[in-house]
Amino acid sequence: MSTTTQKLTGKVAIVTGASKGIGAGIATRLAAEGAAVVVNYSSSKEGADKVVAEITQQGGQAIAVQGNVAKRADIDRLLAETKKAFGRLDVLVNNAGVYEFAPLEAITEEHFRKHYDVNVLGLLLTIQEGVKFFGPEGGSVINISSAVTTFTPPGSAVYSGTKAAVDVLSRVLSKELGPKKIRVNTINPGMVETEGTHSAGFIASDFRTQLETQSPLGRIGQPADIASAAVFLASEDSSWITGEFLTVSGGIR
Repeated sequence: MSTTTQKLTGKVAIVTGASKGIGAGIATRLAAEGAAVVVNYSSSKEGADKVVAEITQQGGQAIAVQGNVAKRADIDRLLAETKKAFGRLDVLVNNAGVYEFAPLEAITEEHFRKHYDVNVLGLLLTIQEGVKFFGPEGGSVINISSAVTTFTPPGSAVYSGTKAAVDVLSRVLSKELGPKKIRVNTINPGMVETEGTHSAGFIASDFRTQLETQSPLGRIGQPADIASAAVFLASEDSSWITGEFLTVSGGIR
């Protein structure tokens, strides 16, 4: 890999939920910018290994580490494996998440807890453990939220609630971690074409058509659109930015 224009040379990054979709796009892009990347996955080892292979074939450094961020022991192992392989942590991208839309009458305790355990508690516990591995020079925490917090589609009460929580806790933690030179920001994507949105039926839906009609740029997003924003927030280009929400949604509000 050429290092002439790389923005993350010598940095170590963890990307949770990185076996596919947005997470995979971010992992490969951070590696292309020179970072050593820990590709976390919960169940898709095949997908994570494919991402690692793509990175290493391009001359980058990466390992895959299994872990469900809703489980404290798995988070501890993720950080321990990161330190063992690369010795430090500079960038933490909290991308792991679940989303299932359901109308009010269909919401169950299981549905609620599944979303909050991964999307909120898992993210919080990963940051809590992860900050112990940042050096005195600090670094960047990037939380993947969602533009649903502003356009609040019907049927998304639980999912949108988790992402609103991510926005708020990110701003709180930016104030707590600022003295340690650790910046905390969120990326709030609009609809992005991924394996997940295909399998959930969003890509072939009227919802997609509606969003494309509303978007000034006339299309839904691709993982590369989100990855570019992640590189910005991970790098020194954003060294005086913390506690911010970066909406990447083609102009939809």
